[in-house]
Amino acid sequence: MELLLIWVLNAVALLIVAYILPGITVASFWSALIAALVLGLLNTLVKPLLILLTLPITVVTLGLFLLVLNALVFWFAGSILRGFQVNGFWWALLGALIYSIISGFLSGLISK
Repeated sequence: MELLLIWVLNAVALLIVAYILPGITVASFWSALIAALVLGLLNTLVKPLLILLTLPITVVTLGLFLLVLNALVFWFAGSILRGFQVNGFWWALLGALIYSIISGFLSGLISK
């Protein structure tokens, strides 16, 4: 039950990001739900492999390259989904950062 609530809260966070940033659009709440699911799957399945493959550059940049990886995953999700669009890398970087902050805050509200 908690997993479903976190999924819905992540979709709400995605809608908030789309409302705040003009370079990110979400067509509907259903599109936000699908995008939140895809982002969760990409972050769970693909991102650890990307972190492992880019470990040397991540170490050299003192972990700042992880922001780039977050942006690339966010941008990729926007490019493969129909109702979720990200208009470029810089919007993806800003969107991924704000999405992480908002979804972390909303998830923290339910775990207390």
